[in-house]
Amino acid sequence: QVQLVESGGGLVQPGGSLRLSCAASGSSGSMYAMGWSRQAPGKQRELVATITRGGNLNYADSVKGRFTISRDNAKNTVYLQMNSLKPEDTAVYYCYAQKLVGSTYWGQGTQVTVSS
Repeated sequence: QVQLVESGGGLVQPGGSLRLSCAASGSSGSMYAMGWSRQAPGKQRELVATITRGGNLNYADSVKGRFTISRDNAKNTVYLQMNSLKPEDTAVYYCYAQKLVGSTYWGQGTQVTVSS
């Protein structure tokens, strides 16, 4: 079974930066798509960023220009570089990985808190 291990969450001041990492293990091949979603209290779960095996990118409007997603296909690892962080970025961030066939897996989530 596929398991996702996330790291990099924490507390940061507004305007600061964090880098999230997520590695998929237990799979037989490279994931087609990997990315991040987030869930803040009182808000709908939101897709933050996605990257495919071929490097196609997709970002939520709220993070464009501030966040950068990247991946290492050989390691089945995805990264989220978060710059110019705002208090409204505070949320639990969840990593996901999707196989080409359609199976999707989710990490347990990591807390990101942006506060002065």
